[in-house]
Amino acid sequence: MYIFKAAVVGAGFMGSEIAQVITYAGLPVLVKDIDRAQLEAAEQTIARIYQRRVDKGKMSHDQMQQKMDLAEFTLTYDGFDDVDIVIEGVPEKMDFKKEVFAELDKVCHPEAIFVSNTSALSIAEMGAATGRLGQVAGMHFFSPAHIMKLVEVVYSPATSQDTVDTVEQFTQELRKIPVIVKECPGFLVNRLLMVYLNEAVLAFEEGAATVAEIDEALGRTGFGWPMGPFTLMDMIGNDVCYNVGKYLAGQYSERMATAELFEAIFENGRFGEKAGAGWYDYPGGGESDVVRNLVNNLQAAGKTATGTEFSVNRLMMPMLNEAFRCTEEEIANINDIDMACIAGLGMQVNKDGTFVRIGPLEYSDEIGLDVVLAELKRLQSEFGSRFRPSDLLRQKVSAGELGKETMSGFMEYTV
Repeated sequence: MYIFKAAVVGAGFMGSEIAQVITYAGLPVLVKDIDRAQLEAAEQTIARIYQRRVDKGKMSHDQMQQKMDLAEFTLTYDGFDDVDIVIEGVPEKMDFKKEVFAELDKVCHPEAIFVSNTSALSIAEMGAATGRLGQVAGMHFFSPAHIMKLVEVVYSPATSQDTVDTVEQFTQELRKIPVIVKECPGFLVNRLLMVYLNEAVLAFEEGAATVAEIDEALGRTGFGWPMGPFTLMDMIGNDVCYNVGKYLAGQYSERMATAELFEAIFENGRFGEKAGAGWYDYPGGGESDVVRNLVNNLQAAGKTATGTEFSVNRLMMPMLNEAFRCTEEEIANINDIDMACIAGLGMQVNKDGTFVRIGPLEYSDEIGLDVVLAELKRLQSEFGSRFRPSDLLRQKVSAGELGKETMSGFMEYTV
């Protein structure tokens, strides 16, 4: 099936950027919201993205206007009867999403595909609100959608192969990189990301290191990530991180149990850059006395451990371990798992000032799977079962598949 016309339901920050991506690919798009002011803001967002291209000499005003004319903004479902794909981008509340999907099922033609931009919620449950289970999938863009290349194409047990193929092709037409992901709580990237971010928060609340020290150790001058975990959370939004983290904690229990400090940050409205306050204070990005006091209160109340160790491995090993689990569960293939972390999270390693883009599985092969296993066991003995090594990792090490050293691990090697 070829996509000739698309629609976006939900004209918030992500919805408006996704609409811009669609127009940039030369396709018409309907943008629907229940709030006229939100629609006006979405049109302004799209115009600002294009205006920056004009200012940089990458397109003319006439070309900008041609792209803008491809977007139509509406408060109703008028015109939805001839769209080929609808991208749902309403707030992350399952009941709200199911209501939208049920409405779409009534107004769209029978062959239309519905996709959700959800970052974690069940595609199958949303699809159950429609009469077209096989034509419902996930299409998880990453923020900012007009810049980030990765899109997770998520299929449920009911999603047809034709739908997966169509959404994958559509993603490529939008000049994005699709990775095919089997539905599970958190999909792929958020499963890997949240164990890393949560461990950073635990290390800070336990007094192992400061926010700035952790960011420096993991950022460009340290491990090599484009930014440290706390800067990243402030950019994403701590409300988003907290809500995804709480959801995953409910699905995966102890190994993803949310740090106490995460809840305190959320309850204090420190949502990051957009709120002017997060792990850092804005503008300026300085460390916050308010956050330090939150840590002191938790420690004084005996709600967290104190005096624990900080190391880069403490944050990285849970991410690697989760990648092993996703491989074992066939959530995605090995190459897509690594590509998701490179294109979606910007994973890279600083090798003496040279930044090498590399995913968690290839990185594990490089340092040695036996080394990873030994480090996870050490961390498990110190911090508990959330560091328990995956069964797949144990099996590979037992079989002598240690990675690059033995030319046998997660990646394929030729002699």
